[in-house]
Amino acid sequence: MRVGAFLLSAQFPGQSHAEVLDRTVRAAVEAERAGLDSVWLAEHHFVPYGVCPNAATLAALLLGRTRRIGVGTAVSVLSTAHPVALGEQAALLHLTSGGRFTLGVGRGGPWIDLDVFGSGVDAFEQGFPERLDLLLRWLRGSRVGADGPQFSFPEVAVVPRATEPLRRPGLGSWLGLDESAPVRFPRQRQDAAPLRGEPTRGEPVRTDPLPEDRLRDDLTAAGRPVAGPPVVVACTSPGGVGLAAERGLPMLLGMHSGDEDKLRMLELYRTAWLAAGRSEEQLRRVSRQHVAAGVAQVDDRASAARATLLNAMPGWFEYGLGAHRTVDGRERKMRDPRQYTELLCDLHAVGTPRQCADRLLATAERTGIRRFALLAEGSGDRAATLHNIARLGSEVLPQLS
Repeated sequence: MRVGAFLLSAQFPGQSHAEVLDRTVRAAVEAERAGLDSVWLAEHHFVPYGVCPNAATLAALLLGRTRRIGVGTAVSVLSTAHPVALGEQAALLHLTSGGRFTLGVGRGGPWIDLDVFGSGVDAFEQGFPERLDLLLRWLRGSRVGADGPQFSFPEVAVVPRATEPLRRPGLGSWLGLDESAPVRFPRQRQDAAPLRGEPTRGEPVRTDPLPEDRLRDDLTAAGRPVAGPPVVVACTSPGGVGLAAERGLPMLLGMHSGDEDKLRMLELYRTAWLAAGRSEEQLRRVSRQHVAAGVAQVDDRASAARATLLNAMPGWFEYGLGAHRTVDGRERKMRDPRQYTELLCDLHAVGTPRQCADRLLATAERTGIRRFALLAEGSGDRAATLHNIARLGSEVLPQLS
């Protein structure tokens, strides 16, 4: 099982944007120190629900601040981004990080973002397949042109090319040194306190090797590994599930999905996968790469874990989600913030370390999903978030083996 932290850069009432982003950066560093597999970053525009407007840009920063952990977007919104521009970013991060970057993409919502960035409501309602296909051609090819209703341009060279073999960084590269020259270790500075989550002098530094399967998540139609960054697709509807299966891409399932919902989505995926002419063996392989988003809050008592989330998350939901504006004034319905928080507590890893582990193991056994992106910042507090991630790594992960 591969467990990661889902970081929305959520702005809880009373917090500044800088405070929120600082919490996100420190949480990612703590996640690596705690031994988590990955961090997943969301992007939003114009709302305090999440104050990161470009997940790929933040991923670049975090890949530079870390050494081992995978960093993914959950998601980069294709309805407001040019697929070629996003593909260039993804290739750059893939090549410079030694394959630690995963690109998660989705449609987003019918928000005012579509007007601001000029893509229009059609990009959300009808344009996602064309955008996804152009992105995949860019990530997997050497020359790409387009002749579609949304994008039309002559063939151009793909630079940088994500399909080039990766150069695994050595120790000198991690230290920013010329690897052709003798490695000389700089003196350690002692005049500044480290960030919480960064190793201090005398503390062991994790040097786990990069998991090889991080480089082989996607499959071609023939079932062969695809070079370049892994791509996952956020799926919230049957249409999205079918699209992911037809393109041979794993799914990212949302926090609102319980095990029964996940099973329904997996069955839809299986039907669409086989209808596309792929085999059961190929399906088993790609199914190992599905990702389920959820919530994790670890405490000594289940009631305390729930209370932490129930005290903080309803206010954030009301404050953050309530700020969304639709692109064309269409009516939108919002979940009751407290009821939604209670649902998330019921569905996910909220409780004692043993209860959190049991919840993850039960979902894995029931659905076959082995990868999780768990919202760890539900308290809204920086110190509490870092402590929660540390307990997830030290007390929950060992019970999942």
